[in-house]
Amino acid sequence: MARERIYLDNAATSWPKPASVVEAVQHHMTELGACAGRSGYREANEVERLIGDTRKQIAYLFGTHSQEHVIFGYNGTDMLNLALHGFLQRGDHVITTTVEHNSILRPLSTLKKTLEIEVTHVEAGEDGRVPADAFENAIQGNTRLIAINHVSNVTGAIQPVEDIYHIAKNRGVRMLVDAAQSAGHLDLNLGETPIDMVAFSGHKGLLGPLGTGAMILQSEVAEQLRSQRQGGTGTKSESDEQPTELPAKFESGNANVPGILGLRAGVEYIREQTVTALHRHTMQNVTRLIEGLQTMPKVRILGPQTLEHRTGVVSIQVESFDPHELATALDSAFGVQCRAGLHCAPLMHQHLGTLGSGGTLRFSLSIFTTAEQIERTLDAMQAIAR
Repeated sequence: MARERIYLDNAATSWPKPASVVEAVQHHMTELGACAGRSGYREANEVERLIGDTRKQIAYLFGTHSQEHVIFGYNGTDMLNLALHGFLQRGDHVITTTVEHNSILRPLSTLKKTLEIEVTHVEAGEDGRVPADAFENAIQGNTRLIAINHVSNVTGAIQPVEDIYHIAKNRGVRMLVDAAQSAGHLDLNLGETPIDMVAFSGHKGLLGPLGTGAMILQSEVAEQLRSQRQGGTGTKSESDEQPTELPAKFESGNANVPGILGLRAGVEYIREQTVTALHRHTMQNVTRLIEGLQTMPKVRILGPQTLEHRTGVVSIQVESFDPHELATALDSAFGVQCRAGLHCAPLMHQHLGTLGSGGTLRFSLSIFTTAEQIERTLDAMQAIAR
């Protein structure tokens, strides 16, 4: 009999998926089979309707009704690249942080060379959270953008993006939020806090398939944002100019229709269950995991000590253990699957003092993680520590 797989790598990609997500992908692959926006027969029209409904479901999840401002891309990284390369101009100043993923750090590094932009990295505190007032102090005359993740993929620390938004708005600075680790896990109401650009993956907290991502744009920034891919959109085909209307301005080429329809099912599932209820369930298991780890003398838990400031990502270091060796032992001996390493966030590890020691061992929970799985994980950790 096969051993149960205890999957705790949901910050990389969520698994398992709701049955409705699998069914939606299969429905397109076996029944619909059509492109989006390219034909007028029945199945093609149904695809177009379902993709439009996916935009609507995402808009509603984020507290806005501007569904035409929901842009689809290949993944969260694709959306962040569109935002950074499409918005910034030569000589601009950008404020970001030491908690960022390489999906922000690397495009900014490239733009420093190609457009001579300036970049300021605001330091996180000991708990991995960035104080909002540090952004006020970092703004200068040519500051055009603040780019920050909502939740750290290393520590699970929740950043005060609403407070930072109000600072940015008062100073005339645009704001980009990387919501890869918060979409589906935390409420972010863009009706109340209309952040200029919010980019996210579809395959993590939103429970969709890999190869999906989206960004929600506010009207003014959508006009300023330059498209980074030009080509067929199924609209204004008589012109060799890229359409300026949304969403066609940013969606050249065939969309990943099976992925988007699967994403639609994932978002519907979350809306039915509610983000609040799902987050409460996850945090019950996070609480037990942290309490259990705290009893182990060799374990160092990174990130916020206060549960209200973190999500379902828990990173640790264990004295005398390399994180990669520990991850291998957990998987091979106990079926506990997690991730070891730097998690594509080098400045965060430099800040935590874990850059030169192999990074961290990261457990990341989902709404499908059970209390029994957490107990078995703690038992496995105890056994290895002994």
